[in-house]
Amino acid sequence: MTKQPANKKRHSFKHQFAFLVVSIALGFLFAYAYNTAKTKDHTMTETSSSDFEKKEQLREDLIAQQERNKELEEEKLLLQQKIKDYEQDFSGSKEGYKGLVKQADDLRLLLGKIPGRGSGVTVTLQDAEYDPKSVNPNDYIVHESHVFKVLNELKISGAQAIAINGHRLKANSYIKCNGPVITIDDDQFPAPFVIEAVGNPKVLSAGLTLAGGVFDQLIDDNIIVTIDGSKQLVMPAVQGNS
Repeated sequence: MTKQPANKKRHSFKHQFAFLVVSIALGFLFAYAYNTAKTKDHTMTETSSSDFEKKEQLREDLIAQQERNKELEEEKLLLQQKIKDYEQDFSGSKEGYKGLVKQADDLRLLLGKIPGRGSGVTVTLQDAEYDPKSVNPNDYIVHESHVFKVLNELKISGAQAIAINGHRLKANSYIKCNGPVITIDDDQFPAPFVIEAVGNPKVLSAGLTLAGGVFDQLIDDNIIVTIDGSKQLVMPAVQGNS
Protein backbone atom coordinates (compact mmCIF):
# COMPACT_ATOMS: atom_id res chain seq x y z
CA MET A 1 0.00 0.00 0.00
CA THR A 2 1.37 3.43 -0.97
CA LYS A 3 1.97 5.85 1.93
CA GLN A 4 1.58 9.59 1.54
CA PRO A 5 4.64 11.63 2.55
CA ALA A 6 4.40 13.10 6.04
CA ASN A 7 4.97 16.64 4.84
CA LYS A 8 2.04 16.35 2.39
CA LYS A 9 -0.30 15.27 5.20
CA ARG A 10 0.98 18.10 7.36
CA HIS A 11 0.33 20.66 4.62
CA SER A 12 -3.21 19.33 4.14
CA PHE A 13 -3.93 19.57 7.87
CA LYS A 14 -2.62 23.14 8.11
CA HIS A 15 -4.63 24.13 5.06
CA GLN A 16 -7.84 22.76 6.62
CA PHE A 17 -7.04 24.32 9.99
CA ALA A 18 -6.53 27.75 8.46
CA PHE A 19 -9.91 27.50 6.73
CA LEU A 20 -11.48 26.54 10.09
CA VAL A 21 -10.13 29.68 11.76
CA VAL A 22 -11.45 31.98 9.07
CA SER A 23 -14.82 30.20 8.89
CA ILE A 24 -15.36 30.72 12.63
CA ALA A 25 -14.33 34.37 12.33
CA LEU A 26 -16.64 35.08 9.41
CA GLY A 27 -19.57 33.43 11.18
CA PHE A 28 -19.01 35.63 14.22
CA LEU A 29 -18.69 38.84 12.20
CA PHE A 30 -21.84 38.24 10.13
CA ALA A 31 -23.95 37.17 13.14
CA TYR A 32 -22.83 40.14 15.23
CA ALA A 33 -23.43 42.71 12.47
CA TYR A 34 -26.86 41.31 11.52
CA ASN A 35 -28.18 40.86 15.06
CA THR A 36 -27.11 44.29 16.30
CA ALA A 37 -28.49 46.10 13.25
CA LYS A 38 -31.78 44.18 13.62
CA THR A 39 -32.10 45.15 17.27
CA LYS A 40 -31.32 48.81 16.59
CA ASP A 41 -34.01 48.89 13.92
CA HIS A 42 -36.53 47.29 16.29
CA THR A 43 -35.72 49.85 18.98
CA MET A 44 -36.28 52.75 16.60
CA THR A 45 -39.67 51.34 15.56
CA GLU A 46 -40.93 51.13 19.14
CA THR A 47 -39.78 54.63 20.10
CA SER A 48 -42.60 57.09 20.63
CA SER A 49 -43.03 59.49 17.72
CA SER A 50 -43.49 62.34 20.17
CA ASP A 51 -40.13 61.74 21.82
CA PHE A 52 -38.05 63.53 19.18
CA GLU A 53 -34.79 63.69 21.10
CA LYS A 54 -34.71 59.97 21.81
CA LYS A 55 -35.56 59.20 18.19
CA GLU A 56 -32.66 61.35 17.10
CA GLN A 57 -30.35 59.55 19.52
CA LEU A 58 -31.48 56.16 18.25
CA ARG A 59 -30.98 57.33 14.67
CA GLU A 60 -27.45 58.39 15.54
CA ASP A 61 -26.86 55.03 17.21
CA LEU A 62 -28.07 53.25 14.08
CA ILE A 63 -25.75 55.31 11.88
CA ALA A 64 -22.88 54.50 14.21
CA GLN A 65 -23.74 50.82 14.01
CA GLN A 66 -23.82 50.97 10.22
CA GLU A 67 -20.34 52.44 10.32
CA ARG A 68 -19.31 49.60 12.61
CA ASN A 69 -20.75 47.13 10.11
CA LYS A 70 -18.56 48.66 7.42
CA GLU A 71 -15.56 48.12 9.67
CA LEU A 72 -16.61 44.50 10.17
CA GLU A 73 -16.85 44.06 6.41
CA GLU A 74 -13.29 45.35 6.09
CA GLU A 75 -12.19 42.93 8.81
CA LYS A 76 -13.84 40.11 6.85
CA LEU A 77 -11.84 41.03 3.76
CA LEU A 78 -8.67 41.06 5.82
CA LEU A 79 -9.46 37.58 7.12
CA GLN A 80 -10.00 36.36 3.57
CA GLN A 81 -6.59 37.74 2.69
CA LYS A 82 -5.10 35.96 5.68
CA ILE A 83 -6.22 32.58 4.42
CA LYS A 84 -4.46 33.29 1.14
CA ASP A 85 -1.34 34.24 3.06
CA TYR A 86 -1.55 31.00 5.06
CA GLU A 87 -1.72 29.00 1.86
CA GLN A 88 1.26 30.76 0.32
CA ASP A 89 3.58 31.51 3.23
CA PHE A 90 2.84 29.06 6.05
CA SER A 91 6.24 27.68 7.03
CA GLY A 92 5.11 24.67 9.04
CA SER A 93 6.94 25.78 12.19
CA LYS A 94 5.62 24.95 15.67
CA GLU A 95 5.26 28.66 16.40
CA GLY A 96 2.97 29.14 13.40
CA TYR A 97 0.84 26.19 14.43
CA LYS A 98 0.53 27.46 18.01
CA GLY A 99 -0.51 30.87 16.69
CA LEU A 100 -3.35 29.33 14.69
CA VAL A 101 -4.49 27.32 17.70
CA LYS A 102 -4.63 30.49 19.81
CA GLN A 103 -6.61 32.33 17.13
CA ALA A 104 -9.11 29.48 16.94
CA ASP A 105 -9.48 29.43 20.75
CA ASP A 106 -10.00 33.21 20.84
CA LEU A 107 -12.75 32.94 18.25
CA ARG A 108 -14.44 30.06 20.07
CA LEU A 109 -14.34 32.20 23.21
CA LEU A 110 -16.09 35.06 21.41
CA LEU A 111 -18.71 32.65 20.09
CA GLY A 112 -19.31 31.24 23.57
CA LYS A 113 -18.23 27.75 22.57
CA ILE A 114 -15.79 27.44 25.48
CA PRO A 115 -16.00 28.75 29.08
CA GLY A 116 -14.77 32.29 29.73
CA ARG A 117 -12.33 32.84 32.58
CA GLY A 118 -10.10 35.72 33.59
CA SER A 119 -9.98 39.29 34.82
CA GLY A 120 -12.29 41.94 33.43
CA VAL A 121 -15.01 44.39 34.45
CA THR A 122 -18.51 44.22 35.88
CA VAL A 123 -21.00 46.89 34.76
CA THR A 124 -24.30 47.19 36.65
CA LEU A 125 -27.27 49.07 35.17
CA GLN A 126 -30.19 49.96 37.45
CA ASP A 127 -33.47 51.79 36.95
CA ALA A 128 -33.61 55.26 38.46
CA GLU A 129 -35.90 55.86 41.43
CA TYR A 130 -39.54 56.56 40.59
CA ASP A 131 -40.17 60.21 39.82
CA PRO A 132 -43.82 61.23 40.31
CA LYS A 133 -43.17 64.31 38.16
CA SER A 134 -42.27 62.15 35.18
CA VAL A 135 -45.17 61.57 32.78
CA ASN A 136 -43.45 58.69 30.99
CA PRO A 137 -42.14 55.80 33.15
CA ASN A 138 -39.81 54.87 30.30
CA ASP A 139 -37.73 57.90 31.25
CA TYR A 140 -36.19 56.15 34.24
CA ILE A 141 -35.94 52.44 33.33
CA VAL A 142 -33.17 50.53 31.56
CA HIS A 143 -33.91 49.68 27.92
CA GLU A 144 -32.17 47.31 25.51
CA SER A 145 -30.61 50.33 23.80
CA HIS A 146 -28.75 51.11 27.03
CA VAL A 147 -27.55 47.52 27.31
CA PHE A 148 -26.39 47.51 23.69
CA LYS A 149 -24.40 50.69 24.20
CA VAL A 150 -22.43 48.93 26.91
CA LEU A 151 -22.06 45.70 24.92
CA ASN A 152 -20.84 47.47 21.79
CA GLU A 153 -18.23 49.45 23.71
CA LEU A 154 -17.01 46.34 25.53
CA LYS A 155 -16.62 44.45 22.24
CA ILE A 156 -14.81 47.37 20.60
CA SER A 157 -12.50 47.53 23.63
CA GLY A 158 -11.54 43.88 23.24
CA ALA A 159 -13.90 41.94 25.53
CA GLN A 160 -13.29 38.22 24.99
CA ALA A 161 -16.45 36.90 26.66
CA ILE A 162 -19.61 38.61 27.96
CA ALA A 163 -22.48 37.54 30.22
CA ILE A 164 -25.60 39.38 31.43
CA ASN A 165 -27.05 38.28 34.78
CA GLY A 166 -25.10 35.04 34.38
CA HIS A 167 -26.42 34.40 30.84
CA ARG A 168 -23.47 33.90 28.48
CA LEU A 169 -23.88 35.80 25.23
CA LYS A 170 -23.24 34.17 21.87
CA ALA A 171 -22.65 35.71 18.45
CA ASN A 172 -26.36 35.92 17.59
CA SER A 173 -27.85 36.56 21.03
CA TYR A 174 -31.09 38.55 20.89
CA ILE A 175 -31.93 41.20 23.48
CA LYS A 176 -35.36 42.84 23.75
CA CYS A 177 -36.97 45.13 26.32
CA ASN A 178 -40.36 44.07 27.72
CA GLY A 179 -41.33 46.76 30.19
CA PRO A 180 -39.34 46.35 33.42
CA VAL A 181 -37.60 43.17 32.21
CA ILE A 182 -35.23 42.34 29.37
CA THR A 183 -35.46 39.15 27.32
CA ILE A 184 -32.17 37.55 26.29
CA ASP A 185 -32.42 34.50 24.03
CA ASP A 186 -35.97 33.78 25.32
CA ASP A 187 -34.93 34.09 29.00
CA GLN A 188 -36.27 37.06 30.99
CA PHE A 189 -34.22 39.03 33.50
CA PRO A 190 -35.30 41.91 35.77
CA ALA A 191 -33.15 44.89 36.68
CA PRO A 192 -30.50 45.40 37.86
CA PHE A 193 -28.60 44.11 34.83
CA VAL A 194 -25.13 42.89 35.70
CA ILE A 195 -22.89 42.78 32.62
CA GLU A 196 -19.63 40.87 33.06
CA ALA A 197 -16.85 41.05 30.47
CA VAL A 198 -13.57 39.14 30.38
CA GLY A 199 -10.69 41.24 29.07
CA ASN A 200 -8.13 43.84 30.08
CA PRO A 201 -9.85 45.71 32.97
CA LYS A 202 -8.03 49.00 32.35
CA VAL A 203 -8.80 49.04 28.63
CA LEU A 204 -12.45 48.05 29.12
CA SER A 205 -13.02 50.65 31.85
CA ALA A 206 -11.28 53.37 29.84
CA GLY A 207 -13.50 52.67 26.83
CA LEU A 208 -16.67 52.94 28.91
CA THR A 209 -15.67 56.14 30.71
CA LEU A 210 -14.45 58.25 27.79
CA ALA A 211 -15.68 61.84 28.05
CA GLY A 212 -19.09 62.00 26.38
CA GLY A 213 -19.05 58.24 25.93
CA VAL A 214 -21.26 55.40 27.13
CA PHE A 215 -21.06 56.17 30.86
CA ASP A 216 -21.98 59.84 30.40
CA GLN A 217 -24.81 58.96 28.00
CA LEU A 218 -26.32 56.51 30.48
CA ILE A 219 -26.15 59.09 33.27
CA ASP A 220 -27.92 61.59 31.01
CA ASP A 221 -30.70 59.00 30.54
CA ASN A 222 -31.13 58.76 34.34
CA ILE A 223 -29.65 55.25 34.49
CA ILE A 224 -27.72 54.28 37.62
CA VAL A 225 -24.36 52.87 36.47
CA THR A 226 -21.49 51.26 38.37
CA ILE A 227 -18.27 49.94 36.84
CA ASP A 228 -16.00 47.67 38.86
CA GLY A 229 -12.81 45.83 37.98
CA SER A 230 -12.96 42.07 38.54
CA LYS A 231 -9.90 39.93 39.19
CA GLN A 232 -11.53 36.63 38.30
CA LEU A 233 -14.68 36.14 36.25
CA VAL A 234 -16.03 32.70 35.34
CA MET A 235 -18.63 32.20 32.60
CA PRO A 236 -20.08 28.91 31.35
CA ALA A 237 -19.98 27.94 27.70
CA VAL A 238 -23.17 28.42 25.67
CA GLN A 239 -25.39 25.37 25.97
CA GLY A 240 -26.97 23.68 22.97
CA ASN A 241 -26.15 23.89 19.26
CA SER A 242 -26.56 27.66 18.85
